[in-house]
Amino acid sequence: MGSEFWCLLRQYTSAVPAERLWKASFCDGHNLIPKVMPGIISSIDILEGDGAGVGSVKKFNFTDVIKDYSYVKDRVVVMDQENHIVKYSTLEGGVLGVKVKSYSVEVSLTSTSEGGCLSKMKIEYESIGDSLLSEEDANNMQQGIFAMVKAIDAYLVENPTAYA
Repeated sequence: MGSEFWCLLRQYTSAVPAERLWKASFCDGHNLIPKVMPGIISSIDILEGDGAGVGSVKKFNFTDVIKDYSYVKDRVVVMDQENHIVKYSTLEGGVLGVKVKSYSVEVSLTSTSEGGCLSKMKIEYESIGDSLLSEEDANNMQQGIFAMVKAIDAYLVENPTAYA
């Protein structure tokens, strides 16, 4: 039984400028995410690096609301401050080893003419065996990751001077 590589894509538009969403989500997300998602993420530990730079390893600790696993550990592999692109690969936890062999996530923020930004997410994963994730599993993976950016987006709309 072999394995296959697959790609999931998703995007949404935010009224928040790309630079603000970038700073809050990817430069200071380890501090802000547990505050804006306290019922889901209890803490984010920086295990290596500064938490935002290439090579940084973070452990996202989940509350017991997440039934299938208690944490996800990932490493930043791309951090392009100028073009607002981040890519990280998952090292352990979450669906790794259970539903997928490996996966990485890339998020890019692009400014829009309206003053906000377009957030695009690409998840690449290697399946266990030769079948892709079920539609439900793929949707859950995407929603879980995008939920963090959307929670920060809502926080920035409510707090217009934060990360300005």
